[in-house]
Amino acid sequence: MHIESPVFSPNGLIPSQYTCDGENISPPLIFSDIPAGTESMAMIVDDPDAPSGSWIHWIVWNISPSIHEIAKDTVPQGAVEGITSFGTAGYGGPCPPSGVHRYLFKVFALDTLLDLGPEVSKQTLEQEMENHSIDTAELIGLYTRN
Repeated sequence: MHIESPVFSPNGLIPSQYTCDGENISPPLIFSDIPAGTESMAMIVDDPDAPSGSWIHWIVWNISPSIHEIAKDTVPQGAVEGITSFGTAGYGGPCPPSGVHRYLFKVFALDTLLDLGPEVSKQTLEQEMENHSIDTAELIGLYTRN
């Protein structure tokens, strides 16, 4: 399984358009080599370098395995967004207080659909994904505020 973005390379700088310094919209993403038996996919985007611990920027699940691309500033039809560290559902772009931070875009191939509502947090999502993950992939982007 593989995840990439046409707007930044692995360990490359995320363009400011996709951060709090720009339009604060989600970047386009491309999925490939989705394993057979995948019923749905989930994605967690977090910043492990945040001063208060891992900061959750986006969680999405029930992404159809037939989806191979998420266009910028969109959520795939049928997918559900959960609560981030910003306290709301939906994408919240990189916005580090200082220094270079890593943003991990992690996608999970699951053998089931998840029966979860949009009030769910990363912890609940991870609990529900336990024992259902077939494969994972990760894309790391970097961002620093000037």
